[in-house]
Amino acid sequence: MFKKLFTVFVLLAAGFIGGLLLTARLHISNDSLADELRPATAAPRPALAAPAPPTTPQPSAALTGGPDFTHVAGQAVKGVANISSLQVVSRRNSPFDNDPFFRYFFGDDQMFGGRDRRSLSLGSGVIISADGYVVTNNHVVGENVREITIALPDKREIKGKVVGTDPDTDIALLKIGLTGLPVIPWGDSSQLKVGEWVLAIGSPFQLSQTVTAGIVSATGRANMGFANYEDFIQTDAAINPGNSGGALINTRGELVGINTGIYSESGGYQGIGFAVPSNLAKRVIGDLMQYGDVRRGSIGYIGIEKLTAQYADEIGLANTNGALVSKMMRNSEAYEVGIRPGDVIVGFNGTTIDDPSQFLRLVADAKIGSTATVKVLRNGRAVEFKLAIVSSSSSRRRP
Repeated sequence: MFKKLFTVFVLLAAGFIGGLLLTARLHISNDSLADELRPATAAPRPALAAPAPPTTPQPSAALTGGPDFTHVAGQAVKGVANISSLQVVSRRNSPFDNDPFFRYFFGDDQMFGGRDRRSLSLGSGVIISADGYVVTNNHVVGENVREITIALPDKREIKGKVVGTDPDTDIALLKIGLTGLPVIPWGDSSQLKVGEWVLAIGSPFQLSQTVTAGIVSATGRANMGFANYEDFIQTDAAINPGNSGGALINTRGELVGINTGIYSESGGYQGIGFAVPSNLAKRVIGDLMQYGDVRRGSIGYIGIEKLTAQYADEIGLANTNGALVSKMMRNSEAYEVGIRPGDVIVGFNGTTIDDPSQFLRLVADAKIGSTATVKVLRNGRAVEFKLAIVSSSSSRRRP
């Protein structure tokens, strides 16, 4: 009896202990699983961001094709005209003029009443006033002009007259007898920046109202051989024969230059065009309107050349900066104060001279009636001269 009770007791105790062990193991297993799934306390779960409000998609430059010049160009072309100038050009003398055999086969202008021939020059012009003033290039007008025809954008063709020309800057001013004309407003060329967008408008190859776009490649270009007074805007906007005298405008539709020439080895567009700055053209036109010619500062006739490396070495100069005096007239202001051929001009009114073109511009821009200080190098030493600035018009008339 006792054995039976003891056996039952042992079985109950074993069962009880086994239950405790199983419960503890299950608890440990649950704790381990929770540690694997629970996020780390050092990195709490971030809050969900609010959805961004919908936006209207903006067209990219690639889709729109770049800047839009349609409005500016549409207005500006109304102020650009075509110009044709009929000139009389004298025929050159030939050593065979008196040879009857040569004249029989090759012609004799004298048989037809003279030895002159006619030449037609074509270009563009910009309407700068509602009452009919048109600016163009001097080389478009030419010399010995017989007739000038100005074709307006509305297809009217009007005879024009020459108000004045300025070969030094290659600017000419014309006038037609109309009013109420569309005008391109003047812009400030001194504010142009390299890389700024510009449009060239003209009639290349007689294709009227052609618009090309580009950027300002450089400013203050000189020594190009287009004119005596050079301070050009360089642009890669396409400029071709026939564009001469046309408009260079900025993105506000303002006139910032008069297209003048191109640098080309083929005679066509190569991405290098030049325009007279509007500030210079405006000043020239003001004088042409008021006086009929341009009144600039002058020190009398003086020929200057670029200083060569060989000559600079001979006279002991370290570089070729300056302007070499090559010739001059004895009645010039420069000669009267003591400047002589062989002198190298290195300063004008405190400004260092780099090349002849710069010196000519400084003299031309000097106030008439003022006194200028010119610094030259002579025999290795610096000498300064004070001389009067006279009008270029009066200087030309001096004997």
